[in-house]
Amino acid sequence: MMDNNDTEIAIIGGGIAGCIAAIALSNNYKVTLIDKLEQPIDKVGESLAPATQRVFNALGISLNNTELKNLFIDNLGMQSYWGSDQLQILDHLRNPDGLSKSVDRKKLCLFLREKASEKGVKGFWGFRLFNSTYSDEKWKITCKKDNQKNREAITVSADFVIDATGRNAHFARSLGIKRTNYDSLLSCWFTLPNTERNTMSSIISDEFGWWYTAVLPDNKRVISYQTDTDIFDKSLFKNFLSFSQLTKTNSVISKLIEHKENEIDFKGVVSANSTKLHTVVGQQWIALGDAAISFDPLSSQGMFNAMANAMQASQLLKKYDISSLKYQEEMSQFSKEYTSQINSVWTHYLKHKNLFYSAENRWTNAIFWKRRLENAFVL
Repeated sequence: MMDNNDTEIAIIGGGIAGCIAAIALSNNYKVTLIDKLEQPIDKVGESLAPATQRVFNALGISLNNTELKNLFIDNLGMQSYWGSDQLQILDHLRNPDGLSKSVDRKKLCLFLREKASEKGVKGFWGFRLFNSTYSDEKWKITCKKDNQKNREAITVSADFVIDATGRNAHFARSLGIKRTNYDSLLSCWFTLPNTERNTMSSIISDEFGWWYTAVLPDNKRVISYQTDTDIFDKSLFKNFLSFSQLTKTNSVISKLIEHKENEIDFKGVVSANSTKLHTVVGQQWIALGDAAISFDPLSSQGMFNAMANAMQASQLLKKYDISSLKYQEEMSQFSKEYTSQINSVWTHYLKHKNLFYSAENRWTNAIFWKRRLENAFVL
């Protein structure tokens, strides 16, 4: 008999991938979500590919619903200075899935948590993974409050575990699973009020990396710079005062910032590199989304991949039924299928990433671009 903390599927990580998987699986299984954050926080990724609509449709969520109007704004397309000094425009007007969306990730994640709760998913918020053990065909997951004043602990017993803890892959790492970092890309980002009429996203390459900017809901703008960790002194990214030295080197970016310096919310640096977990599935567990593979933001596919991966994994779990995965033969076949799905997405991603980077050949001798040209022939 199950107690309150017994579940069929425990999902560690209540971000976009974890919540999508929880919603998709909730009709078939008892699902529990666990996340180290009491509330979602701002994150730099904010572009949803047009095909995202298919994921939401499958979950019975319409992006045209009025309750979502403060989460998304339509994005007509991308304007870029990439491979040329001439402005190039790629619009989404003829895309059969419609326009891309610029999204407030914090609000989207909160919305998905609420949707999961409405579907009967139990959530433990503010609990960090402490340890896990596997015995008698079940996982026991112990988590503790991430708070010095409150060290409350919970133990969740689960038939199956999904690691959706992002690039850190906390659950998989606790099992000794290694991860390969294919580059050292970082992203330094900040937000500020938007006063421009043009709401298209922009991408601008330079000798040392590339800039990205997009308009978000509530008339905010995000600006980020992507480069390798060893190209600039780390002190450059300490605060906006030091980082502003770099913003002044680009006329497009500096114009967007002009007269708004006092309204900038500097977020700092996050990892943006391409990484892959060595093993994405084990005995009654899988890694999902960024925990399995993480993308360079140039692809604009990070969130969509997390969502699509969550849907594919959910379909696969329903196909096999988690009760059968206690048996070696079924678990072995499930592992092959899931690993094949992840490897296929990874190979497709690398080909497109290398194609995008190789299109910029104005600074072939600069270390940032030289590295990417060298890697363009390695899958």
